[in-house]
Amino acid sequence: MTDKIYLFDTTLRDGQQTTDVNFSVSDKVVIANALDNLGIDYIEGGWPGANPTDNQFFERKLKFNNSSLTAFGMTRRPGISAANDPGLNSLLNSSAETICIVGKSSSFQVKEALNISNSENLKMIEDSIKEISKKNKQPIFDAEHFFDGFKHDKEYAISCIKTAYDSGARWVVLCDTNGGTLPDEIFNIVQEVIKHVPGSSLGIHAHNDTDNAVANSLAAINAGVRHVQGTLNGLGERCGNTNLISLIPTLILKTKYKVNVKKENLKLLTKTSRILNELLNKHEVKQAPYVGRYAFSHKGGLHASAIDKNPLTYEHIDPEIVGNSRNVIISDQSGKSNLLNQFKKMSIKMDGDKINDILSIIKQKEYEGYSYDTALASFELLVRKELGQINKYYSLQRFRVTDERRWNAKGKLVTESEATVHVFVKNEERITVGIGNGPVNAIDSALRKALTSFYPSLENLKLTDYKVMILSPEKGTGAITRVLIESKDDKNNHWTTIGVSPNIIDASYNAIYDSITYKLFNDLKS
Repeated sequence: MTDKIYLFDTTLRDGQQTTDVNFSVSDKVVIANALDNLGIDYIEGGWPGANPTDNQFFERKLKFNNSSLTAFGMTRRPGISAANDPGLNSLLNSSAETICIVGKSSSFQVKEALNISNSENLKMIEDSIKEISKKNKQPIFDAEHFFDGFKHDKEYAISCIKTAYDSGARWVVLCDTNGGTLPDEIFNIVQEVIKHVPGSSLGIHAHNDTDNAVANSLAAINAGVRHVQGTLNGLGERCGNTNLISLIPTLILKTKYKVNVKKENLKLLTKTSRILNELLNKHEVKQAPYVGRYAFSHKGGLHASAIDKNPLTYEHIDPEIVGNSRNVIISDQSGKSNLLNQFKKMSIKMDGDKINDILSIIKQKEYEGYSYDTALASFELLVRKELGQINKYYSLQRFRVTDERRWNAKGKLVTESEATVHVFVKNEERITVGIGNGPVNAIDSALRKALTSFYPSLENLKLTDYKVMILSPEKGTGAITRVLIESKDDKNNHWTTIGVSPNIIDASYNAIYDSITYKLFNDLKS
């Protein structure tokens, strides 16, 4: 049997069934082109006839270099011929080269969901696949609820997939629709199925409800299937689908199997994952395997020291292979190796005595509540201030924040914050007022008004995330508060800063101050 595995991406269809995920037509085009650039065999674009977005997407008639555009739909309906079924005809009349239809493969589902006979369901599968072949489109059959159906009624489940195969389906895909099957079960069932349908025509479609979708896909492949379906970042109904971002590098780097994705294209994985997050305005999973920002992070001093000598000591692959990078974390667990690694990235040179001083300062700051694990911008500022490399771009004299909660004349509840800041910038005094939808937004607004005329690049500064952690909850409302602020600029540079104080507004201001200072330092340095 061939060792080639055919990759089928359903981000634009099953991925769109993720709660709070809605793709525009332009989003779909961007994602489809990214998948084609990777080298994915099949791109399932959606369901023509189901909604205007999918209709418009297929009307684009995209041309791919590596991928086959695939339309998704269902078998013909009961009591109507395949040739006269409007849903099936929408698929056949689309620009798709491949048609993937879903049909029941569980006698329980046939009875409970469709309320038809087992024989009628088999005829629906047969007629639909033959009609697709007649129109010179490649048919794929998704055997919905196959594994549950197999455990409930083995003979009927097998008769469904055998009917699909005998009718001309290029791929018969075994679906773990409810996501409750475990890897050993998948392996054993696939091995039995192969006695009836060859592995060279079998696929796997796994859901992640037990956090086993990737493992289940690998188990099915090892058992003999040669087609695997999944999504970018594991999007999908409920808990998601097989994460192709994890599966693809695992197949290429860890197994004997071949895929259409070239090894050099693995460098696109991290970028592709982040493109999807940006389109959806979703925060990335920072500890995601291979592509997460923390996937190759090292915090312990022992780890950092070993990594500096040989990365293989604590890394299973070179992060650059998948377009990611190594990150040595600064924390109270840090040693000199952690610091030296970060200094190298920041182009900071320092002698041994000064390194010891910095390490002591960091450990004291973390004792006070600071954490530089993610707030590397604040860490860099701390170090450069100790070295006398940071200018004071402005000085704050005071600020005041007021919050108002009221009902307007129309009886609508209104909440509003107002901040007044008093600063000196280049020996000039500025007093400005900012309005915001919260105290932090108001302070940021007032500061921008005061500073932008002196530093125009601050117009491009955006605060993109705001996190608060209570460090001493036993003190109640007097607890120490840690604030993390993530910022970005118009060049898509991201950085994180930190502030700590018993006063949440003061902690927020400290984080904002570092964010502004970090941007100005990088903008104005020669």
